[in-house]
Amino acid sequence: QVQLSESGGGLLQAGGSLRLACAASGRYPPGRTFSSYVMGWFRQAPGKERTLVAAISGSGSSIRYADSVKGRFTISRDDGKNTVFLKMNRLKPEDSAVYYCAARVGTVVSRPQNEYRYWGQGTQVTVSS
Repeated sequence: QVQLSESGGGLLQAGGSLRLACAASGRYPPGRTFSSYVMGWFRQAPGKERTLVAAISGSGSSIRYADSVKGRFTISRDDGKNTVFLKMNRLKPEDSAVYYCAARVGTVVSRPQNEYRYWGQGTQVTVSS
């Protein structure tokens, strides 16, 4: 089975930058590789719903961002390293949350989060004012 592991979270001041990484490991289903999966970043703050931050297709040609992070965050992937990244710039206290990496087979980036099959354990990002 595929396992996802996030890293790169931490505590920083507003206006700072951080880069998260999510590495996939384990055994893929027959005929599939890391490039078979749309990769997504989600976040959840205490008492709030989990929401999409960004998603990227296996080819890297299709990308989706939440309106709240457009112009500040950049999602990218390195299929050779089975890794997806989230570069976060000009961070705000409102960005504080647990950030989760997720994967689903497909090519369309605008799909509901319940279609993502694999999830990481999350990494905490805390932005102070």
